[in-house]
Amino acid sequence: MSAALHRAIGFAGGLVLLAAGCGSTEGGVTAGPDRDGTATTAPVGTVPATSEQPGAAGAGCADVVGATIEVTGDTYAVSATVASADTGWEKYADAWEVRALDGSVLGTRTLAHPHETEQPFTRSLSGVAIPVGVQTVVIAARDSVEGFCGTTFAVEVPGR
Repeated sequence: MSAALHRAIGFAGGLVLLAAGCGSTEGGVTAGPDRDGTATTAPVGTVPATSEQPGAAGAGCADVVGATIEVTGDTYAVSATVASADTGWEKYADAWEVRALDGSVLGTRTLAHPHETEQPFTRSLSGVAIPVGVQTVVIAARDSVEGFCGTTFAVEVPGR
């Protein structure tokens, strides 16, 4: 997984990635350079404080704060927990994506309404086909105004 996660650095554009479901809290994942050009290493299961983190002043982005993957026959069911600054129909988290580390989109969950009174919230997507060679996926959420700009969440694919 280490080499695959390092490849994610270019894809993530410097956003912090978390490895979930690893069964260990030792070690870390390299998350890429901070804004000052220094590398950030996040111990598995924790998030270093950066301006891209949930609650960053003025960010207005939808952040993925948790995710799980379950095997469902030949496909997978993915659940994502999103925290966003929903204010109603004028601004809300309107989708999240399951992506391979190369950036290809494997599934999209459209969110049909705001969740301003339910934060953070969790929604699922079933029937996600994850190619055999993919060991880790990244979940990214979209804000209806800001687009994809928030914290992503990396999850290991079970059984790989």
